[in-house]
Amino acid sequence: MGKQAGKGRSLSLECIEPNAAGMDVGATEIYVAVALDRDAEPVRHFPTFTGDLREMAAWLMRCGITTVAMESTGVYWIPPYEVLEEAGIRVCLVNSQHVRHVPGRKSDVSDCQWLQYLHSVGLLRPSFRPDAAICALRSLSRHRASLVESAAVHIQHMQKALTQMNLQIHHVLSDITGRSGMAIVEAIVAGQRDPIQLASLCHSKVHADQQTLVKSLTGNYRPEHLFTLKQSLAAYRNYQHLLGECDQEIQRLTGTMSGKIDRGGPAPHPQRQKRRKNQFHFDMGSELHRLFGVDLTAVPGINALTAHVLLSEVGPDLSRFPSAAAFANWLALCPSNKKSGGRVLSSKTRPTNSRLSHALRLAAQTLARSHSHLGNFYRSMRARLGAPQAITATAHKLARILYRLLTTGATYDETVFTTEQQKHQLRLHKRIAKQAQNLGFQLVPIAPIAPCS
Repeated sequence: MGKQAGKGRSLSLECIEPNAAGMDVGATEIYVAVALDRDAEPVRHFPTFTGDLREMAAWLMRCGITTVAMESTGVYWIPPYEVLEEAGIRVCLVNSQHVRHVPGRKSDVSDCQWLQYLHSVGLLRPSFRPDAAICALRSLSRHRASLVESAAVHIQHMQKALTQMNLQIHHVLSDITGRSGMAIVEAIVAGQRDPIQLASLCHSKVHADQQTLVKSLTGNYRPEHLFTLKQSLAAYRNYQHLLGECDQEIQRLTGTMSGKIDRGGPAPHPQRQKRRKNQFHFDMGSELHRLFGVDLTAVPGINALTAHVLLSEVGPDLSRFPSAAAFANWLALCPSNKKSGGRVLSSKTRPTNSRLSHALRLAAQTLARSHSHLGNFYRSMRARLGAPQAITATAHKLARILYRLLTTGATYDETVFTTEQQKHQLRLHKRIAKQAQNLGFQLVPIAPIAPCS
């Protein structure tokens, strides 16, 4: 046991959580500190084995501890968190950035004691953690994302093998994992070498002509590259099979969740019947509509994958966020407010690893050619601020829209932006008229511009 740091120190602030403990989590051992009057040995360390974690929880209960503060260190905090939660002890999961700039923290012992002190005086803010069912769905969803990334690696391996054999089919076809591309790759692995026969496997909707297809499929079939192509194709097929199994487990888990709409209720917004790449192997849109109680895919830029990220990372209930601004701030989509001496030092958004934040940014990028109000907003912001700031601003607007839809249960209605659309058209007309005047022309409108209400 290490020497207790700050022994004999009295709390200088009002004790709000007298039954608080602090925990420093490591890979092989955990240091736990309780108040000085709770045990003769107020700081103990335990190995990270399951039996030792249960022994730690029993010791904390004997000390009368009802809440524990710990830092979210990697994934090491998950086993002790679950053990303490099962024991009925409330866990305050703390962002390590909030307590890292503290002087005098020299060891694991002083770390856990400092966490216990801060938690006892109410200076720690717990991080957001959804319910157990959402946590289980989040684990499956993140695993599914890793499977998609691994499958993409083997697609690159197939493209590399084709390039080394000077088969330029991936430059003729937009996607070698489509129907035509996979048919050609499988035929090459099976032993077909005739470019005319391979070109005949292409779908009729392929834009390239027959002569170009034959030229692209004439190559130097070397054994080592064929072996690489064969193994990469097998690995890709295997990951697609694993994705199907993962989708079945996600479908089973979401089916056990209670939704805001009963099954057989109103149908959601109609979507494309054709399954797009990396989408789920079941009707996720209808399931999301049942769980959320509102069709989020009706929002421009939001598809089933983006809405699923929202479900798996936060859940259908956003009541833990007091406002849309708080929700956007949690996603790190708001400008920071670093001031000193009355001057703004920085207003950049803080960096984040939030998967939902990244998904909303990707959704904002898809609005570049949208004719909706959100598309006009993105293009307007891009013209004024540039693409990066426009993506952040549009993702922020999407987050606020999703918050309002989920908290009020309202249906997305594009007509509420009619006034903003009219203002945008008026500004566009004035800008074009000014440009024409500078060039010596005069615009004659075909129809009058509608006034803004």
